[in-house]
Amino acid sequence: MAKAKYTYNDKRKEWVTLAWDGTYNADGSKHRKMLTSKKSSKDLEEKVRLLKSSIESNGATVAGNISFYGYALQWVETAKGSKAAQTKEMYLGCIQRHFEGFRSILLQDIRHRHFQQLINSHSDKPRTCQIIELTFKQVIKSAVRDHYLPKSALEDILEDISLPEYVRKEKRPLTEIEKRAVKLVKLDDRKNAFLKILFYTGVRRGEALALMKDDFDFEKKTVSITKDIQFLSSGSSIKYSPKSSNGFRTIPLSDALIAEIRPYVESRENYLFKTRNGAIMTKQAYIRMWESIITSLNIALGYNPNAKKNRTEKQITNLTAHIFRHNFCTELCYQIPAISTKKIAKILGDSEKMVLDVYSHIKEEKEDAAGAISNALKL
Repeated sequence: MAKAKYTYNDKRKEWVTLAWDGTYNADGSKHRKMLTSKKSSKDLEEKVRLLKSSIESNGATVAGNISFYGYALQWVETAKGSKAAQTKEMYLGCIQRHFEGFRSILLQDIRHRHFQQLINSHSDKPRTCQIIELTFKQVIKSAVRDHYLPKSALEDILEDISLPEYVRKEKRPLTEIEKRAVKLVKLDDRKNAFLKILFYTGVRRGEALALMKDDFDFEKKTVSITKDIQFLSSGSSIKYSPKSSNGFRTIPLSDALIAEIRPYVESRENYLFKTRNGAIMTKQAYIRMWESIITSLNIALGYNPNAKKNRTEKQITNLTAHIFRHNFCTELCYQIPAISTKKIAKILGDSEKMVLDVYSHIKEEKEDAAGAISNALKL
C-alpha cells in the first residue's frame, strides 16, 4: 500500500521523494537522489523498493572522495599489517611505484581499462605485471568487502585482463663444475660454514643466515630451523618463524658437515653469520659475502682475478643460494625409495608436490622411450 510520505508536486504534476542511492557525500552524510512518478504514489514506492534492492544486491556504498591510491595504502596497512615485514613491503612498494597514477582517480571510478592500461605500461616486465595483478586484485576485492564497490566489480574490473607471458626461470641443481669447486674451494671459517650448510642441509638463504649456535645439537646430529632473516629497505629483521608453516623442522646433520662446521659453530656466541660490526646480516653485507664466495669458487677452478693478460675466464656465474637448495632436493630424490618424498619434503620444509615435481623430472630424464616401445611391441 502506498505511503503518505510521498509528496505530490502540483507544479511538476508528479509524485516525488528523496531516496538514498547507496553513496555518501564528502562530509560523510548519505547522498540522496530524487525519484519521481507521474503514475501514482504506489508506482513511486515500487521505484524506491527497486533502488533499495539494487543497493543491497550490489552491496556498494561509495567511499566519499577517497582515491584508489589512498584506499590501496589503507588496505596494505590493515590487511597486511600482521604479515611478514617482507611481504608487506612488497605490496607497499608495488602500490607506491605503480599505483601513483591513480592518486586523482576516485575508488568508485576505477575501471577495467585502468587495470589493463597499467599492465600494458609494464608489459616488458612480466614478473612485475604478476605482482601488479596480485596487488590490484586484492585491493578491489577488499573494496567490495568494505561495500565501497559493488559485487559486480569483481567481474567488471578484474576479468579478462591480458598479461604478458612470464617464463619462470628453470630450477637447476649444481653443475659438475660447481660441485668440484665446492669441494676444492678455500674459504674463511664463516664463509665456509655458510656454503657447506647450504650444500649439506638444503635450507633457504634466510634460514641459514638466521641460524644461531643453540640451533645445533651435535650430539644428536641435528639442526633446528625456527627463524628466517628478512632483507628490508630499512634494514634487516629476524622473523621468528620460517617461510611457511612447514618450515619449522629438524634436519639431520651428516658427519661430513659436522666435521666442516663444528669448531666454527661452537666458537660463536649467538648468530653464526653477522656483519663485520657484529649486527645481523644486512642485504649489502650478504651480497658482498656471496660475491666473495663465488670469486673463491672460480679461483679454485683456476681463475686468476689479478692477472692482466690471458686471464682465465670465470667458470661459475649466476650461482645463487637457492640452487644449492634445489641440488639438495635433487640428490635426495635420487635416493628414493630409500627415503620417501614425504620425508624429503619434511626435511626441506616444503610441500610434497614440490618434491614430486623434482622427482618426476629425474624419472623423465632416465626414461628410455625408444627402448620401452621396442620392448612393448615385440612380435
